[in-house]
Amino acid sequence: MINSFDSKGTYYQLNKKKELPIVLIHGVGLDHEMWEYQFNSFENTVLTYDILGHGKTPLGVGQVTFDDFSEQLINLIGELGIGKIHLVGFSIGSLIARNFATKHNDRLQTLTLLSSIFKRSNQQQKVVDDRFEKSKNSSKMSNDALVRWFTEDYLKKNQEKSEWISSILSRNNMKNFNKIYELFVKHKDDEDFKKIIAETLVMTGEEDVGSTPEMSKNLSKVIKNSKLKIIPKGKHLCSIECVDDVNNAIKEHIKNE
Repeated sequence: MINSFDSKGTYYQLNKKKELPIVLIHGVGLDHEMWEYQFNSFENTVLTYDILGHGKTPLGVGQVTFDDFSEQLINLIGELGIGKIHLVGFSIGSLIARNFATKHNDRLQTLTLLSSIFKRSNQQQKVVDDRFEKSKNSSKMSNDALVRWFTEDYLKKNQEKSEWISSILSRNNMKNFNKIYELFVKHKDDEDFKKIIAETLVMTGEEDVGSTPEMSKNLSKVIKNSKLKIIPKGKHLCSIECVDDVNNAIKEHIKNE
């Protein structure tokens, strides 16, 4: 395994194997560590990295945009000599992946959008707006996210997992976090979806209240070559709680591409 930084300061981990690389993009407030249960689970090379303003990667710009995140990724894979990739994005990582797909489709072998928002209702928008306002006045990340991200039963039985995620959240620079969280909150689903032509898997947890199954169904309808997978009993962080279901779905998606 390689742990290093690219020339722009992006921290990454690379598990080099023979098969085409899978690139994993984490969610807001998290870092590359969230992919612990994916990193060694594939026959493919796996690349994880810390997005701008997260983990060991500095923000580097005053006002960040989704274009900046796409530029970060194209620079990283360019420096590593990677051509085509299987791209997997979680939550805000899926929005980064959507942006990347509209600009660099020639670099995509497949696309997987995990727990991706799409066309929030007015009430859903109010919930995230209120959460953002609360976050702007906070000195540290709230653990309230855990009850949205995991089922109650899972949290009761896996205290060490909740403590692990809490430790990642606690390391956030709140100024950087809020700049990026604002992008997530105010995202308008204004990508040119006609430009996303890679084979796409849209996947979410059955019980995800923020990136609902209904959102994923509707998102799948606007992406030409897409299929839908709903993870039974999964919430937002189903890549951890329902790891086998998620990993098997990704393996099935990429195996013929």
